[in-house]
Amino acid sequence: MTRVSAGFLPLMDAAILIAAARLGFAEKEGIDLHLMRDASWANIRDRIAIGHFDAAHMLAPMPIAANLGLGPLPGRLAAPFAMGLGGNAICVSGELSDMMAQDDDAAGFSINDASLSGRRLAEALKRRLSSGRSTRFAVVHSHSGHNLELRYFMAASGIDPDHDVDIVIVPPSYMPDALTSGRIDGFCVGEPWSNVAVARGVGHVIATKNAIWRSSPEKVLAVREALVDDDPGLVHALIRALYRAAVWCDLPENHEELARLLSEPNHIDVPAAILMESLAGRFGSGNESGNPDFFITDRRAATFPWRSHALWLYSQMVRWGLLEHTTANARTANATYRPDLYRAALAETDALLPASDAKVEGALTEARELPAADGRPLIIGPDGFMDGRIFDPARLDDYIASQSRSLR
Repeated sequence: MTRVSAGFLPLMDAAILIAAARLGFAEKEGIDLHLMRDASWANIRDRIAIGHFDAAHMLAPMPIAANLGLGPLPGRLAAPFAMGLGGNAICVSGELSDMMAQDDDAAGFSINDASLSGRRLAEALKRRLSSGRSTRFAVVHSHSGHNLELRYFMAASGIDPDHDVDIVIVPPSYMPDALTSGRIDGFCVGEPWSNVAVARGVGHVIATKNAIWRSSPEKVLAVREALVDDDPGLVHALIRALYRAAVWCDLPENHEELARLLSEPNHIDVPAAILMESLAGRFGSGNESGNPDFFITDRRAATFPWRSHALWLYSQMVRWGLLEHTTANARTANATYRPDLYRAALAETDALLPASDAKVEGALTEARELPAADGRPLIIGPDGFMDGRIFDPARLDDYIASQSRSLR
């Protein structure tokens, strides 16, 4: 057995890593997967950089940021595996939710219609601004999908995220407390923390990640590049273990057992009943039916590290002033995601492997069957953006230029 240390945060999208460690998937690959829970993404970033972790459950943009030198400590990372699609929500206080529902239309807003919710939020923010009141939203880290998708949601709704609201950083598990205390008016976070706020009666979900960008990436497995160079076979074995765990996690018949496992004190430490709501994509009494596509760990190539995902995240980092767009920076972002490692690890398994490393994002309004690398049918999508825009990674410069002009 080879020991591999991996950091994670108490979030539902750590499920694959936790299941791999606890249900024998890692052991079958000869890996003693030692998990270490942490409190913040800044800690995860710094601890993998200094060698406390061999690998980590990590925000999808964070390895890109690390490789572009945006962190405080040097260190090269590879992202050879995605930890699923979706799993986030935007949640607001009761007061802000009530303001969004006060308009002349009794329909209010829908968590599955980001455009409608965005318009309602924009109207509520105008009323608050006209009365001299500011509004504060929290995200988990500046180099997070949460920050980028919240800004995308706001900009598409006519809200300037740099001027109409304040955006602050709060660790995921602290979000419900920050909302309860009135220190923030809303947040964008991974589950189960929106459902915790809903269960406490202090939060109301107004949009899910899946309504902003369908089938969109959230977390990845980050691995120190030195480990990839020194022991690629070990990295391949870890990918295989996580892939088999992802298949298990995605099956609805396993969700009760998964919720119990995740609820343990050394994992997420949230009641299993709340985690079941999160796994079903339900948020309170107004969303009884749930959304089976809210969080996906296996279907639709959910674990494949698409280079087009990396480049879209990079485009948003440029858009919001986190870095400068250059050919070299784009090349670094593109190279951070490693579909080559994913394919090498799973080549001798029955996994469906996409035939390409990238795809046009936002073009699929419904699920579509495409041939996998071996000719078998692979279903991907839908992957549409809330505003109907298309991201073609082959036209990255044009896309960045068009979004820069829409900032104001």
